[in-house]
Formats: sequence, C-alpha cells, structure tokens
Amino acid sequence: LLGQNGAGKTTLVKLLLSLLPPTRGTARVLGHNPFDARTRRRSGYLPEQMRLPEYMKAHSFLRYMGELNGVNGATLKKRIPALLELVGLPGEKKVLSAYSKGMQQRLGLAQALLNEPDLLFLDEPTEGLDPLGRKQVRDLLVTLRAGGKTIFLNSHLLSEIELVCDRVVILNRGAVVRQGTPAEFAKHTGEYRIRLAEGLQQLAVPDLLRQSLAHLSFSGGGRRQRRRRHRHRRHPPVREPHRHLPEPL
Repeated sequence: LLGQNGAGKTTLVKLLLSLLPPTRGTARVLGHNPFDARTRRRSGYLPEQMRLPEYMKAHSFLRYMGELNGVNGATLKKRIPALLELVGLPGEKKVLSAYSKGMQQRLGLAQALLNEPDLLFLDEPTEGLDPLGRKQVRDLLVTLRAGGKTIFLNSHLLSEIELVCDRVVILNRGAVVRQGTPAEFAKHTGEYRIRLAEGLQQLAVPDLLRQSLAHLSFSGGGRRQRRRRHRHRRHPPVREPHRHLPEPL
C-alpha cells in the first residue's frame, strides 16, 4: 500500500485489523469480518511506532506477547529461539532500552510472527532506520515471502515496494487511485497528462501552454528535455506563470 503521508494508509490498516470501527462500508480479511476472532488468530501486526517495555529482554518480551496471543508455553519454548534466530537476534541478553532502532524493528517482526500468521500487516517497517537497518528488514521480508507468508506492506518508499511486493495499490485521501504490478508502474508510456486547476478552464491556458512549451520536445523515461532545432524562434514570455499554468501530473 503506497501513498504520501496523510493518504490514509495507517487508517486503512487499523480498519482491517479491527483497531478502528468503520464509519461506513465493509471489509473482508481472510474470508471473514475483521472483527472475527478467526481473522485475528491468523494475522500478525507490526505498528509504525512500536513501544517496547524498556526493562525487559527479548526472550521475556516474546514470551509475554506470545501468552497474550494465546500461544501455549511448550510451543513458545521452541518458537522463540527460532524467531530470534530468524530476525538476527540469537542469544541477545541486553535489555530493550539498549536496542538500536533496527534491533527494535526486527524484534517487532518476531513478535508479529509468534502466532505463525497467514497474513502479516507491516506499517512502515523501515521508517527511521539507517541504510543498513533498512536492508536487514527488507531481506527479512523477502525471506518471509519466500516462506509463504502474505505480507501487507504499508510504505511510502517506492524502492522498498519494488523489492518486496508483487502488487501495488496507491492510496490518496482515502481513495484508491491506481493499482497494478511494480512492472506496470515502472513502464514508460511517453505520455503526459495536464490537469487544469479549478477556475482556470475559462482562461486562455491552452494558448499559454502552447506558447510556453512549443520550443520543447519531451521524451519518456525521465530524460532531459531537448530543445528543437529552431533555437532562433522566440516566444513571448508569460508573466507570473505560477498564477496561470496548471499543475502537471
């Protein structure tokens, strides 16, 4: 799920996790209502800003979270060391207050996997991490996907989406504006669309655009604009263009 800050990504995730009541509409997660206990038992969640109890250590924290999830003690005894190994924190003895941001995120991933979920919700899992921490988390996500986990990744980092996800949905102001595969999003069409701001339709904006852009030739793929051969041709300047030209998309 891709979108700028404030697009509604976290709100949608919380709705799908039954952490927020919907004002209208319905949703289905794993074939059931989000408020159904069967859905919760099969889901894992790593919030954007997870607060860890600073006085605890990794093993005791995971045991505590596992008990809250209803996982029995015998299963936790086997599962916790395996999860700490998976996230790169085996034998870690420090209290959580001494953990770096990257270590905290990896431990958060481990707690999200305690109940062996079929569906994993991750809200900005690499937010605030340094490049090395981001790579470690991304590598973990690729490993989990290869192991058969379905990952619902909420992010605004396009590079992260390209490396991890099979399908992309762009959200803007709570509405889906586009969806498809990463390859479809990266495909260059060589076309540009210009939207006129409200109230400008009555002005001579098309004429202004022709005057301002006639000496340019555009090419797809983000290449630099090239001037035509007629460099001697001059066009009248447009005064205060920011007040007249529409916003290009």
